[in-house]
Amino acid sequence: MEIELLGSVTLRQAGRRHGVASRKVRTVLALLALSPGVPLSLDTLADELWADKPVSNVRNALQANIARLRKLVFNVTGEREVVRTVSSGYLMTVPAEAVDAHRFSALAQRGASLLGQDPRAAITVFEQALRLWRGPALLDVADCTRCRMAAEQLNEHRLTVQEDLISARLQVGEHHGLSHDLKQLVAENPARERLSEYLMISLYRDGRQGEAVSVFHSTRQWLSAELGLEPGPGLRRLYQSILMQDRVLD
Repeated sequence: MEIELLGSVTLRQAGRRHGVASRKVRTVLALLALSPGVPLSLDTLADELWADKPVSNVRNALQANIARLRKLVFNVTGEREVVRTVSSGYLMTVPAEAVDAHRFSALAQRGASLLGQDPRAAITVFEQALRLWRGPALLDVADCTRCRMAAEQLNEHRLTVQEDLISARLQVGEHHGLSHDLKQLVAENPARERLSEYLMISLYRDGRQGEAVSVFHSTRQWLSAELGLEPGPGLRRLYQSILMQDRVLD
């Protein structure tokens, strides 16, 4: 069995994806899967599930949702011990690699370790990591505080991996066709100067120096208007290098 958090929360068995209809059950599944093997207390789970509308008998309500989750897991996998009761609460017994979010983090770390010494190998690993995503992380449990915080961290990590993948491609000379995707990423994340830098390099290597210069000015204008900031030293140095047509950019 695999648990998918990089998109909507689902179970996957033998290549078949199974949705979780109940929002409370989805939330319990997500909370336990975020930390497999680590117990979550009754109080922690209750706070996440009913922080907005406290219920009269929290223990019974939580046990009912745990029972529904166990039934769902059994119907999908035939296993009964995936969600275990412990003295301090509940835990999920699946290994970390059974959860796509943890596989993604492991691949991202491996790719980052390869980036400086073998960028082609890093490209393969980063692409494997990004293929795990089906949409924004924990898409359908956003009302849970822990899930919302985890989603923000995962989505941020995804963007970092996208940046690292682009860096690796530029290192090996694969700049053709990058500018299209980079323009969209820059538009969605205008505060990420690293993306603007990569877009400028990609455009410059495609012989579009004027467009590369325009990216600098538009980024500078956005930073000034929205954040009251000037571009960082890296972006400024790159701008000067492009104006001078520095051969190092090739």
